[in-house]
Amino acid sequence: MTKKKSKQNPIVSSIIAVVVVIVGAIFYAVTGIDLTDGSATPEASSTQVASVATPAATGDYEVLTFEQGSGARSGFWQVYFTSPINTRDRSQYQNGVDTAIAEAIDVVQNTLDIAAFEMNNEVITDAILRAHERGVAVRIVTDNEHGIEDDDTTLLDLELEGIDIIDDGRSALMHNKFMIMDGITVWMGSMNYTTNGVYRNNNNMLVMRSRRAVETYQAEFDEMFERGEFGTRSDDSNTANFTQDGTPIEIYFASENEVVEEILQEINGAQSTIRFMIFSFTRDDMGEAMMAQAAAGIDVQGVFETTGSKTRFSEMPRLLCAGVDVRQDGNNGALHHKVIIIDSQVVITGSFNFSNNAVESNDENVVIIRNADIASLYLQEFQRIQNLAAVADDITCD
Repeated sequence: MTKKKSKQNPIVSSIIAVVVVIVGAIFYAVTGIDLTDGSATPEASSTQVASVATPAATGDYEVLTFEQGSGARSGFWQVYFTSPINTRDRSQYQNGVDTAIAEAIDVVQNTLDIAAFEMNNEVITDAILRAHERGVAVRIVTDNEHGIEDDDTTLLDLELEGIDIIDDGRSALMHNKFMIMDGITVWMGSMNYTTNGVYRNNNNMLVMRSRRAVETYQAEFDEMFERGEFGTRSDDSNTANFTQDGTPIEIYFASENEVVEEILQEINGAQSTIRFMIFSFTRDDMGEAMMAQAAAGIDVQGVFETTGSKTRFSEMPRLLCAGVDVRQDGNNGALHHKVIIIDSQVVITGSFNFSNNAVESNDENVVIIRNADIASLYLQEFQRIQNLAAVADDITCD
């Protein structure tokens, strides 16, 4: 039996369409959720988002190669990793992931907002200058001591060309490293915009083409640049919890948000594996959570930046003595990641070291992203670093 398709009166259809648009507009005004944009889903608590099933890794992404670095991209996201070379011969510092940033800046048409803890990379600096020269509105917020006042900074070159730059003017750190390009894309991660950041240190960058991510990072940038609000003086309501193209994402800022509590929730919720690679890890509560999970049967492994890792402040000796597989990195530069990978599904990344300063006074940003393909790329980076790392052989356990 063939069913006939009913024809709807065009006037009725038009009325329905108008009603839908009006309802959608009212809903957006009340909730901030755009029903016409498939990139966002309603706000949810961290517990609700954590319960969302993450699709299995597909490997369906484009691999990006550099002479010194690696990356991948798919859909709304890109991921980049530095590949340090153990030399101080700067003539060999070329064709790294700084070229990816420069290429992205070169197609910016209207606005470029940058939060830079440090900057002396000439490839990135030159790209910013080119943007300024073609009429892009460039604004930069930086740290005072490590940014505008650093002896090697290129920020002064940018300032001399008329680019607006402000610094935090305080002893705590404006430790962010992110860029917002044309109000469309956010670049964030652990990498300072320096030569060492690209060519001597282990770093990562996550790029998100996402309206919600841009809105959230833009609000944070404006707090610092326009209102001079840094650290705990910043508005603590600026967080985000949304889904972009099926990927749940959370964004937090320290020291105004309770970032450690969010990270502890992820650690405590691990079901099988925890991997971490970290520049500075001195928070007892996070160390205790790692040890508790290891004691409960979760496979916990980590790599520490070697410098400072054996001091009484570091969590490495305690974890090692508790039987956790933790190692010191093998890079002659610095392992500068601030990354946790949980259950091969969740990646926590950003500028946030696991330290009291990050929690209590600095300006930092953190993304928690639930995407198995992204997690697989970070796990590959972890494995590369762990393969070069070694267990400290001079730790005395009680």
